[in-house]
Amino acid sequence: MLNTLKELCRLSGVSGDEDEVRQYITAKAVKHTDHLHADAIGNLIVFKKGKKSTGNRLMLVAHMDEVGVIVTRITDEGFLRFDFVGGVDRRVAIGKPVVIGHSKVPGVIGLKAIHLTTKEERKKAPKTDSLYIDIGAKDKQAAEKLVQPGDYGAFACQPEEFGDGLFKARAIDDRVGCAVMLKLLEEDLPLDVTFAFTAQEEVGTRGAFGAAFSVTPEIALVLETTTAADLPGVEGRRRVCAPGRGPVISYMDGAAIYDRELFETLRRLSEENGIPWQTKEYIAGGNDARTIQRTKAGVRVAALSAATRYLHSPASVGSVADFEHMLRLTRLFLGEIARQR
Repeated sequence: MLNTLKELCRLSGVSGDEDEVRQYITAKAVKHTDHLHADAIGNLIVFKKGKKSTGNRLMLVAHMDEVGVIVTRITDEGFLRFDFVGGVDRRVAIGKPVVIGHSKVPGVIGLKAIHLTTKEERKKAPKTDSLYIDIGAKDKQAAEKLVQPGDYGAFACQPEEFGDGLFKARAIDDRVGCAVMLKLLEEDLPLDVTFAFTAQEEVGTRGAFGAAFSVTPEIALVLETTTAADLPGVEGRRRVCAPGRGPVISYMDGAAIYDRELFETLRRLSEENGIPWQTKEYIAGGNDARTIQRTKAGVRVAALSAATRYLHSPASVGSVADFEHMLRLTRLFLGEIARQR
């Protein structure tokens, strides 16, 4: 699974421009599925029959998109003005390399040099309209040959393992969920499963609504990442969760209250099978579950996440062991739902 995750994290898939990721997943999934299609908003819906025929009882969900930038204007000097797509912290974007458009034009996010700033300016995080992207163009005409307003840009970061079992890459959120689902698609399943690879999660869980509305599942398990804050200077409950302590089983976040029975099922399966697990010690954030839960007459939702440092930044960090435990626990969950039917 790790090799698949590395390949996924090399792909550009900023919200609204998930084509590259969707094409990769389609090429992998088509070999192991009974039916797949992409809907109008860009979700990829994949259905695979299992040993028990249960129709759309269970849907697994992971989003394909990532945070990034979008070009808004080209200056006379050949620099790109832009805005962020999704919740990017401006403080960590300065000086970071990006690739723009389908041609992957290299650039770097720039800001006025520090020795030209005032004391007041240095006290505050810069506003987005003070940032620009430098693609090395000599003027506007040269830049227009390479990019256009509306082109998306993704952070440039090569995925790699490092340290004590850790993994660094951009877009771990949520390519790890996609990797888990691709691995499960290769296996014989205990029941019918619909796999929803969703679009535009980072800009308001937009794709998940269409996916849940068309599939109409009884149960949805969202495979995600969640904020780890086990960092210097962060104390007590604000540490939320930590990489290496197992998958995070959520009972509540800032956008959804999860089905209690499903939460208890995931916890029991973890403990019975020696899988480390944790909960979030601080209620915040949200994911596709918030939209899925409210669809039609309502859907029972659960969330299983990998604790990940530096979410929505050019490089995030997670635990390889957590990723593998997430896959194993999801596999056990499928078996449990099949036994209940």
